[in-house]
Amino acid sequence: MARALVLLSVVLVSLLVNQGRASDNQRLFNNVVVRVQHLHQLAAKMINDFDDNLLPEDRRLLSKTIPMSFCISDYIEAPTGKDEAQRSSMLKLLRISFRLIESWELASQILSRTVSNSLTANQINEKLADLKMGISVLIKGCLDGQPNMDDNDSLPLPFEDFYLTTEDNDLTKNFRLLACFKKDMHKVETYLRVANCRRSLDSNCTL
Repeated sequence: MARALVLLSVVLVSLLVNQGRASDNQRLFNNVVVRVQHLHQLAAKMINDFDDNLLPEDRRLLSKTIPMSFCISDYIEAPTGKDEAQRSSMLKLLRISFRLIESWELASQILSRTVSNSLTANQINEKLADLKMGISVLIKGCLDGQPNMDDNDSLPLPFEDFYLTTEDNDLTKNFRLLACFKKDMHKVETYLRVANCRRSLDSNCTL
């Protein structure tokens, strides 16, 4: 009888620990989703403000020269839409999100200089750093002690200083930078929402 009670206690403690971990992971998932949503909103506002301040002739010039030009993220193999994202594993979505956020570590230096509001610039840098850390923790949770077999997580991106060294004029460079930032934050938001929804116990979870 005593042995049965001990075994029952062990099982109950294990269940409580697992429930606690699941709750912590859910809070972390919710947190990173909120942060990337905020970054996506900031990116949309920045590019809208930039466009509003353009002269009509500059706006016409940009519409001709940048029909969504090259971004560093084009080097990162990623799902092209929600349907493909939903067919990807949660670990793959987290890894791609990590790489996309990582690709802005260097570029955020010049991105901050295009933003006149220093508070917004600080928000971008802080949220990028927080996102990278949060996604890294979620990746480790998915691995759960297994070795990380994806060496691409630690490889530098090709031409990662592209946004800093491009020969575009300042107007084109700034527009390209803001457009790529908005594009990449939209990607990360999509991938993290798909991953979060997949692990959610809420049957009404929608993307």
